[in-house]
Amino acid sequence: MIVGLIIACEAGFWVLLGAGLAVRYLLRMRRTGVALLLGEPLLEVVLFVVTVIDLKRGAEPSWEHGLAAVYIGFTVAYGHYTIRRLDGHAAHRLAGAPAPPKPPRYGMARARHEAKLWLRTVLAAAVACVLLQAAIRYVGDGGTESLRAFQWVALRAAVIHGLIALTYALWPKRAPASALAARDPEHVPDLDVRRPGKDEEQVR
Repeated sequence: MIVGLIIACEAGFWVLLGAGLAVRYLLRMRRTGVALLLGEPLLEVVLFVVTVIDLKRGAEPSWEHGLAAVYIGFTVAYGHYTIRRLDGHAAHRLAGAPAPPKPPRYGMARARHEAKLWLRTVLAAAVACVLLQAAIRYVGDGGTESLRAFQWVALRAAVIHGLIALTYALWPKRAPASALAARDPEHVPDLDVRRPGKDEEQVR
C-alpha cells in the first residue's frame, strides 16, 4: 500500500504542477493556479500520515516505510526548486516572459551551482533521517533494521553527491572558445599576434 501511495503522490505532483501552470498561464486564473501549486505539499502530508497510521496499526517496519521517508525528504528539498524552474519556463513559453536564465556550465559559477544543489541533497537526507529516527523511536528497536538501512542510504547519497560537487571546484570546467566568443564578440583569441619590430615601425 505504501509503495502504491508513493507512486500516486509522484503522479499527483506532476498532475497538480501541470494543471496549476496551465490554469495560471493559459486560462489566466492566477489565484486558482497558485492554489493548485500550493496543494502539492499536502501530498507529502498525506503520505506521512498514512505511513504513521500503518505503523501504529502494528505493521512491521519495512523498506516501504523507509522509501516513503526518503521520498518526503526529496520533495521537501527539491520540490519548490522544481516548481520554480518549470514556472519560469511556462511563463516564457505561454505568457511571453523573458527566458529564465540557464544554470552556469563552466568555471567556479558551475561549482557554486553544484554546491547549492548538494545542500539541497543534504537537506533531503536530513529530513529523511529525522523521519526515520522518529519512526524507530515510535515502534521501538525491534524490526527496525530496514529503517536504519535507509538512513544510511540517505547519508551515502549526500556524501556521494558532495564528492561529485567537489570535483567542479577542484577541477573547474573551462568554457570552450566558441562559448567565450558568443559571450564576448570582441574577444579575439591570441593565436599568432606579433608586435611589429623596429624595422617595421621605421617603414611605417
